[in-house]
Amino acid sequence: NSFFCHCLFYRDIYYFSYIITSTHEDDEACAAALKDGRIFLFHHLSPLLQLWTRNYSSLGSDGSLLKESVLIGCSEQNQAQFCLDVGKNAALEENFKGNFIDLRKAFFLLDGPEAPLVSQALLRWHQTSRFCSATGQPTQRNQAGSQRVCSSSSTIYYPKMSTVAVVLVSDGKRCLLGRQSSFPRGLYSVLAGFCDMGETLEEALCREVAEEVGLEIQSISYSSSQHWPFPHSSFMLGCHASVSPAHTQVKLEDARWFTVEEITHALQVKTPPRRGDPPSLWLPPKPALANRLIREWVERQDRT
Repeated sequence: NSFFCHCLFYRDIYYFSYIITSTHEDDEACAAALKDGRIFLFHHLSPLLQLWTRNYSSLGSDGSLLKESVLIGCSEQNQAQFCLDVGKNAALEENFKGNFIDLRKAFFLLDGPEAPLVSQALLRWHQTSRFCSATGQPTQRNQAGSQRVCSSSSTIYYPKMSTVAVVLVSDGKRCLLGRQSSFPRGLYSVLAGFCDMGETLEEALCREVAEEVGLEIQSISYSSSQHWPFPHSSFMLGCHASVSPAHTQVKLEDARWFTVEEITHALQVKTPPRRGDPPSLWLPPKPALANRLIREWVERQDRT
């Protein structure tokens, strides 16, 4: 049974990859997929939260605006998914019975897959890559939006991501969380930092932890990865790391050790505290890789 399930899993992955590849490379196939696809709408890069609709007539009868949609993936039902920034057309909120909302806030309101939201980074890339960096001439996108080509030199540009090392540090009984000055009051998260050119993931993790909290990592275990739209477009690589309980004096005031009881209580907080509420610990939203790492740590503590 296990072997059969693995065969089905890899078959689905292969079929998914085949569909995405064909629509990325074939403009006609992409245009056909758009007719029956699902479109996630943005306004100045803020997503529209709404009940799903297939009626896109308010986007223009000639379909010119729809052609600006960017392919972002394929659902489990093999339905193509696109995203589209409607620009100045904020009146669509009333037409689609939804609300455009700041992307960071949107992550706290959704429980499902985060792919439609992280696609904001792809829309931003198209908005900031309209000209060739070498010739200064305009670039043209393909139908899927997976690349842009310089109209003068034919240089092909692809969306770029920055690699970020994300780590939950533990001394065995407690986990270490930190906060930036830009964080809302009470929000703590795992440690993270960009990987420098030439660094391995392990080297980046050891450097970041040493720089931010003055601790030396003993061991690292990989967890999972995630695309994240902040600050622009990041590829997050999540890990767990352990440090010696005998050397756990952190350097920074914005990093603290938390017990499993404190973390378990914070995970019950579903929405950020409102202004005027007493200060309390709260954590990154459920779709975030940081939240996944924290939950994994709690599960490990429960098993020991």
